[in-house]
Amino acid sequence: MKDTNASTYKGDAKLLIGIILAVLSFWLFAQSVLNMEPAIQKSLGMTSGAMGIGVSITALFSGLFIVLTGGLADRLGRVKFSLAGLVINIIGSILLIIAQSAPLFIAGRILQGVAAAFIMPATMALVKTYYDGAERQRAVSYWSIGSWGGSGLCSFFGGAIASTLGWRYVFIFSIIVSVISFILIMGTPESKVVVEKVKFDFLGLILFIISMLALNLGISSAQQYGLQSSRTLTLLAVVIVGLVLFYFTEKNKSNSFMDFNLFKNRFYLGATISNFLLNAVAGTLIVINTYMQIGRGLSSAVAGEMSLGYLVCILITIRIGEKLLQKMGARKPMVLGASATLIGIILMTFVNVQGPLYLVLVFIGYSIFGIGLGIYATPSTDTAISNVSDEKVGSASGIYKMASSLGSAIGVAISLAVFSSVGADKVSTAAFLGLGVNIIFVILAIISIMFIIPKSTKMK
Repeated sequence: MKDTNASTYKGDAKLLIGIILAVLSFWLFAQSVLNMEPAIQKSLGMTSGAMGIGVSITALFSGLFIVLTGGLADRLGRVKFSLAGLVINIIGSILLIIAQSAPLFIAGRILQGVAAAFIMPATMALVKTYYDGAERQRAVSYWSIGSWGGSGLCSFFGGAIASTLGWRYVFIFSIIVSVISFILIMGTPESKVVVEKVKFDFLGLILFIISMLALNLGISSAQQYGLQSSRTLTLLAVVIVGLVLFYFTEKNKSNSFMDFNLFKNRFYLGATISNFLLNAVAGTLIVINTYMQIGRGLSSAVAGEMSLGYLVCILITIRIGEKLLQKMGARKPMVLGASATLIGIILMTFVNVQGPLYLVLVFIGYSIFGIGLGIYATPSTDTAISNVSDEKVGSASGIYKMASSLGSAIGVAISLAVFSSVGADKVSTAAFLGLGVNIIFVILAIISIMFIIPKSTKMK
């Protein structure tokens, strides 16, 4: 399996900046909705259920298609898929700018998710292909900072723009950045691999998409109509039946959409499960931002400023996590990072504390939250990828990244559903319960690391 164009071309600063901007086009603009949810819901007159779908569906569609698009990018061209993703993001952003109601808003959010599915694996492959040695390590670090750091930047940026220019301007900036990224990447020699043609498992993909969509809609239905409503129960039944059919039709296929044999590796299994659960704590962002605006009367800009510590700390500690991995192995830093994330969320749950003291707790909590995710990021990714065979690393990477996106989508949907299910007159209780959901996610992540990943994970 050889790359057809990677032998002579070497990546430069122009390409790297284009790649970073492409990655940020998802995190910085698509995920900014986590801090603009109250303003958007009021502007478009959306129900809480529709808003929940609109918020979480971008990460959901990213997760559903990232394995498919990653494989197609390898075969058809990573540059081509990076550029296509940017175009799709521009179209999605235009729909969001002109949206006057829920359907067009949700359609734009879906397109942003598909754009992320094109951009993320294709740009990561370009980094690995066109940068060598120390330059590759530097490029990977910048890509990771754009990916993980963007999640912190989006809260601050979205709040600042929404409070001054209005939430639609976030997506105007999204178009501008996407155009700049397109220009910088355009002209890069194509990179793709020659592989043996294998029929893609569309049945597995369809079953998985139906199951995950039904789960996301079921969570929103439970929020709007109740857990015992016929609509909710029907959707949850579709989830169960869909996943059972998916497992039994896929487990023995040689070309299965998801390679279940990967999960026999305890290193990979523990890293992937904990990655899913720690990405699910993205629900913390929407709960605390919404509570700060509704319950504490802060503007979206000030609420976003509370997350500045998170942004700074996650950017700093990503490299610290790399050093801890080299010194201690992966398991201990992963537990340490998850534990710090837990402490950060716990500090935010003291919603009964009045006055400026609570804002101090939120700022410190956000900072520790960022430290935890920063320390966890590199050891987790390394554990997942370095413990699978070379011929399966592409599939393993896609599934691991899919777990990130699906974890974020499901975590946000559940957190928002719990928060919105409590009456508007009990916003402090709603915030406490919504944050409590994320505490459960982190505890389960710590358990998965400690009891699944073997202790002997020190790098050789």
